[in-house]
Amino acid sequence: MTDDQLQPPTPDPWNEPQTILVILAHPDDPEFFCGATLALWASQGHQIHYCLLTCGDKGRNEHNQDLPAEALCAIRHAEQNAAAKILGVQSVEFLGYEDGTLVPDLALRRDICREIRRHRPQVIVTCDPQNLFASYGLNHPDHRAAGQAALDAIFPAAGNELFFPELKREGFEPHSPAEIWVSLTSQPNTSLDVTATWETKIRALLEHKSQIGEPEKLAERMRARHTEDSTDDAPRYEEKFKVLRY
Repeated sequence: MTDDQLQPPTPDPWNEPQTILVILAHPDDPEFFCGATLALWASQGHQIHYCLLTCGDKGRNEHNQDLPAEALCAIRHAEQNAAAKILGVQSVEFLGYEDGTLVPDLALRRDICREIRRHRPQVIVTCDPQNLFASYGLNHPDHRAAGQAALDAIFPAAGNELFFPELKREGFEPHSPAEIWVSLTSQPNTSLDVTATWETKIRALLEHKSQIGEPEKLAERMRARHTEDSTDDAPRYEEKFKVLRY
């Protein structure tokens, strides 16, 4: 997919406030994958909620290798809440699945369905289950599993009362979103100009201190990700998605 095949940038594609549910695997996934877009939408008055499937308790590196999983989980909860606050996100929920072991099975699909029916979003943001490779190398299997489970929950289950009837007994009526925005994809069809909120994205990313060894270098790398038609002196930034509309 070339840039000239993408839809024109549409910073605000909606005429009224939307409820947006972000379904991803780990703390920091929303900020890395689409944090500038989320900050832009929040600034426009849209209501954004996170549903994160794990707490990232295996997110070890040379900077936090002595932390036990429970301690790391608690730290990443706090970091994610701080990052979400910077972006303007309304709520953050963790489903509590074990980091590194996600599979798109019926249990996970049902739990995601519950959150879709609970929040009743017009828009769902997730990631591409087909994306085996990412800019940093191999894509994490949890990312792919999260995207697959989210898409499988959206269709056909979330809007059909014959799927997971126990959810209706819990009080969660069927609901289907109007749009799905798939991030971290190699098949984008929509590009948003997020120059205005790129620095907000960076500030949110820097809250994930347990995952960042050298914050100055991370900020430098992120600022270097401007579009090819811009420069360091006059940068322009985009985030791209595969968007499905019903």
